[in-house]
Amino acid sequence: MGIRKLAALTALALLPWLAGCAGPIERWIVDTRVHQGDAALEQGSLSEAELAYRLALKVDPTDSRARTGFSLVATDIADEQFKAGRLDDALVTLSSATKYDPQNVRLQELRSEIEAAKLKREIIVSNYPTFKETGSQITHSYLALKLMNQKIIASLSKFNYNFNVTELTKAIRQSYELNLEVARNTNRLIAYRQLLEQGVPGAATATEAGSARPTSLLPLP
Repeated sequence: MGIRKLAALTALALLPWLAGCAGPIERWIVDTRVHQGDAALEQGSLSEAELAYRLALKVDPTDSRARTGFSLVATDIADEQFKAGRLDDALVTLSSATKYDPQNVRLQELRSEIEAAKLKREIIVSNYPTFKETGSQITHSYLALKLMNQKIIASLSKFNYNFNVTELTKAIRQSYELNLEVARNTNRLIAYRQLLEQGVPGAATATEAGSARPTSLLPLP
């Protein structure tokens, strides 16, 4: 009997045994992934927990532990994305969770909150396009403060190394500049808030009684 024929017969003989072990093997994989997800969740690693539960669901989409864990983690991730202003990403994440836990009240409430925030943002941006640009400029201004602070730290590090008073003087000057820029940015924030609260300057009209009310961003026609 040839080697190839013997190998083929051996494989055929092993098929029933492999088929009988498929269930236990799949269960072991799911149990392992769920355990990994639970451990990652306890450690606060949402991304690792989400991956572990998702891999468990690929093997067994009906496993209740994996479904519950994935829904919990995905909702937490969506909440973080929402707080970071990534509304579209948050909705996509919630859609994935909804497939496995459609009756989850927290998930539904978070989705409603995100959709309301997205609608408000779209209304504001479409009616007052300069608001988004102004907000981006202010954000960049605050990011620049981080660079200014790093320069101060660099000057102090050089001073601690060589005790050159020139470096200390430079750090003091940079600190004054940082304080001035912080004050400027604070004033920008105050003005930006007033703009958002009042709407487009000049859009408010006097009422019949002679008093004027600032326009509101919502509701809008």
